[in-house]
Amino acid sequence: MKQTTLTRRDFLRHTSLAIAGVGMAPAFAAQTTGRVVGPNEEIRFAVVGFRGQGGSHIKSIQSLREQGVKVRITALCDADREVLEGGVKVFKDKGEEVKGYTDIRELLQDSNVDALSIATPNHWHSLGTIWAVQAGKDVYVEKPVSHNVWEGRQMVKAARQHGRIVQTGTQCRSSREGIATAVEWVRAGNLGKILAARGLCYKRRDTIGKVDGPQPIPPGIDYDLWCGPAPKDPLTRKRLHYDWHWVWPTGNGDLGNQGIHQMDIARWFLGEAELSPAVISIGGRFGYVDDGTTPNTQVIVHGYPKAPLIFEVRGLPETRGSNKMDRYMGGSIAVVVHCEGGYVLVPDYNTAIAFDKQGQEIKKFVGAESHHANFVKAVRSRKPEDLHADILEGHISSALCHTGNISYRLGRLLDPEEIRDRLATNSFALEASERAYEHLQANQIDLLLTRATLGVALKMDPKTERFLDHPAANEMLTRAYREPFVVPARV
Repeated sequence: MKQTTLTRRDFLRHTSLAIAGVGMAPAFAAQTTGRVVGPNEEIRFAVVGFRGQGGSHIKSIQSLREQGVKVRITALCDADREVLEGGVKVFKDKGEEVKGYTDIRELLQDSNVDALSIATPNHWHSLGTIWAVQAGKDVYVEKPVSHNVWEGRQMVKAARQHGRIVQTGTQCRSSREGIATAVEWVRAGNLGKILAARGLCYKRRDTIGKVDGPQPIPPGIDYDLWCGPAPKDPLTRKRLHYDWHWVWPTGNGDLGNQGIHQMDIARWFLGEAELSPAVISIGGRFGYVDDGTTPNTQVIVHGYPKAPLIFEVRGLPETRGSNKMDRYMGGSIAVVVHCEGGYVLVPDYNTAIAFDKQGQEIKKFVGAESHHANFVKAVRSRKPEDLHADILEGHISSALCHTGNISYRLGRLLDPEEIRDRLATNSFALEASERAYEHLQANQIDLLLTRATLGVALKMDPKTERFLDHPAANEMLTRAYREPFVVPARV
């Protein structure tokens, strides 16, 4: 397929064509209803993208079936033919028949599929979900649900318009006896007023290496399909798979990879149901020079009026050469909710621990359910409110990651003292940045030689999800899509 490079003007023209119902929309775009699954009928799943996290989806669905839940995997889809054929063979060897598809558009014509479980790279999440609900399918979609803010909102609109059940893959939301109970306990005022919610993603990320020029596409991969809505650029990194997380056209950095889980939990405690009215980010890619473009060290502050949401990303170890990661108040991939009477630590996906101001444990909350089981329940009830992580929740938390990254990407390199001066009125950003500086110094990084980026302080109207008085930032709320993989303006 011929590569198409779209300008902003082209993008607007293409979306206007979509509104008019013209162009290369899938044949199922006009469909608004799907099969209603009866209480005694199987829910037939297709897993889309299963080289990585999709493998966990398969195990989760298969586990439910082994427990007697009426679910079955009837199809697999992956743009990597080797992965696809291997997956189909595994089922065949067990005496189970599944159909294999490389193209999701062909899969969506399959009447033997009721629901999709999507674990593709981030840039496919929105379009795959929208096409699926237009085809009358329900969807479980991995986090972040979107690659940018606008397409996340389009997913919400599509789910509502077509009456489909769409679950976000933020599995912590199914920690009902654990994290959910802690959220209710804190909101009831048991530790007094919330002062701040802090997400931590201290997770080791090594260099992805550096290449001298375009690399060959691994054999068996339909690269046009793999790129989909993203530009079909030459591969300029060593690995096509996984390292797409660390380049902007396809990934969102660790803020939108691991960090989306902790971002979601932090927002959950705050009880905020919209994007923040103010955001700023500071950070950079430190410790190595490679083909990655997303930051491996980052501080984001979302200025909610009641209490800020602070987020910290660290991809380097505790000290240079160490195998350990930093910890903050007992957590490394965690959430800390600071309150007047103490704090709550969420150290994993199903636990929350409350402490008093002296650091003594007060109460512990533990317990989690199957996130796919919750999705199945809602598919049967047809009630989005039965979902633990409805697509709207996924959109808002994903978009908080995106707006933080927009601030960073619009920023500029500055010396530490300049950054300190400019953050003087933002005590939360200044404090988190100072600790990040200490972390970088422990990794023998000279911030006068390798400067950090101070992002733009952005203001937003949460109702419209548009930035105020910043056209460049608003341009980054969406992207120019590559035909025919266009996220539609009318869903």
